[in-house]
Amino acid sequence: MPPSYKHIHGIPGVLEWARKWEADAIIGQFDTNDEVGLFAENGIVALAQDYKKRWGCIPNITGAYHLTGEMAAGYFMQKGFRQFAFYGYRDVVWSQERCEGFQAAITRQGYAGNFYEYQHQQLDELWFYEADPLCAWLLSLPHPIALMACDDNQASRITEACKLCGLRIPEDIAVLGVDNDEVTCTLSDPTLSSVDMNIKRGGYEAARLLETLLKDPEHPYQDVIIQPTGIVSRQSTNTYSTEDPYILKALQYIHQHVGQGIHVEDVVQQVPLSRRLLEIRFKQETCKSVYQYIFHLRMERFTQLLLRSNDPIAEIAQQTGFSDLRNLARQFRLYKGCTPLEYRRKHR
Repeated sequence: MPPSYKHIHGIPGVLEWARKWEADAIIGQFDTNDEVGLFAENGIVALAQDYKKRWGCIPNITGAYHLTGEMAAGYFMQKGFRQFAFYGYRDVVWSQERCEGFQAAITRQGYAGNFYEYQHQQLDELWFYEADPLCAWLLSLPHPIALMACDDNQASRITEACKLCGLRIPEDIAVLGVDNDEVTCTLSDPTLSSVDMNIKRGGYEAARLLETLLKDPEHPYQDVIIQPTGIVSRQSTNTYSTEDPYILKALQYIHQHVGQGIHVEDVVQQVPLSRRLLEIRFKQETCKSVYQYIFHLRMERFTQLLLRSNDPIAEIAQQTGFSDLRNLARQFRLYKGCTPLEYRRKHR
């Protein structure tokens, strides 16, 4: 059903339409004043997809939005960024909580004064926005800056606005979206990096919840919470924010060779610095030691391949630079709380 039908006929109209073809359940984006209780009164199970707020009287398909924002902040900080911005919708729970998580993670690292946000757009005006105010805001920001958008559509809008006002992506503004919508991200120019959400898993869990509630409408339920699984890097964040040429060279080397089993000494050999001095300057720029940075990057790539590839776990480990499979299982459990095989089964 197109949203326009509900806007014209209201929930009573939707209910009448659903009863005609004997619907058992309905999933919808409900407005804050919608009479969602009418569905239960008529024996129909309703499940709310996050639109503007979460509901208390019916279950929600929602997400770990604060965690998504925190993940984005960590991703940018390990690239050396110290200036941050957020672009999203006004009065929308999933945009606001992503912003809160993003800002909280930045604040914990001491960069609270380096945060800028623009949340004037209304969700009801999805296909319309004022380009001039947005361009003025983007031009007013310090550059280079790391910008998180509340979703891929808004991230794509940022790339359009940057072209209008002559800003370069990623050199002036590194842009990160959310949802990893393959069409939006790959058709954007440049291609968009994005936080990958386990949306398909959410669909299976929603179906399971509906089946339970159809058998027993009084059964206690919990919201379906979609988790972020990692960040898919593309051209819009293909940069490092540092004025230190040696740290820049070290970062470039790590990202280009992380799958080859490199160690800290290999990085030290790329720059005319002692290991101690390199470690000091590297941690100042990335908030991690060289070893921690390599390990984190390698583990994130391994995690993404677990979900996106059908290759055996041993082959994926080899592709990402892990040589000791037994030790990897132990490290992965500490990192993600389960074994690689359990993680793949849980999130695929």
